This record gives sequence, structure tokens and C-alpha cells, in this order.
Amino acid sequence: MKAPKILPWIASKTGISEELALKLWRRAAGEAQVITGCCNSSDYYRLAVERFIDFSEAEGSRSVVRQTVASKTCVSWIWRHQNRISKLNMITAENVVRMWQSTWSGFFAGPRHLA
Repeated sequence: MKAPKILPWIASKTGISEELALKLWRRAAGEAQVITGCCNSSDYYRLAVERFIDFSEAEGSRSVVRQTVASKTCVSWIWRHQNRISKLNMITAENVVRMWQSTWSGFFAGPRHLA
């Protein structure tokens, strides 16, 4: 799998070189492939990016560039927050469809007569 386009940005935010970031991406992608069993699913990509960000932050905390920066840069929360928001949108859409289906199924069922 090709490296994500956010690789240079994450490398600069965590204070590591792009060469190291590419090595960490390959490691994360390999581990994600072992865990998921394939390399073309959304779960694989999500896991690979999460592991890559974790590896980058771990390496960045030990680099010289990181020690010169006054505040700690953390990019993993951005990825996880975006993932949570996208899941909430899908849950909302699913609930709206279920409500619509139950309303229409009740409408077409006809009146119920009590005996």
C-alpha cells in the first residue's frame, strides 16, 4: 500500500524525519495486515494509520527536535476524533432509515381491527 499523503505532516508535527516516518508507516501497515488478514479494507487502513501515528509519536518523543519544542504535539487525538465523528454520522443515518422504515411499514399494514 502506498504511504498516506498526511505522512510528511505527521512527521513534521511529531519531530521525526520523513525517511523514518516512511519506515514506521511500512511497519504499521505490515502489522495491520497481519491483524486484519487483508490489505484493502477500511479496518486495515484505519488500524494502519492509528498504529503509524502511535509509532510516530513514540519516536518523536525521543528525538532532539521534540525536546526543543515548548509544547507537546499530539496528532493521534485528531485522527481518533475524526473517526468518532464519522461513525456518529453513520449511526444517525441508520437510525433515521430505521425510523422511516417502521413508519412506512405501519402505514401500509392497514388498520387493525379489535375483535
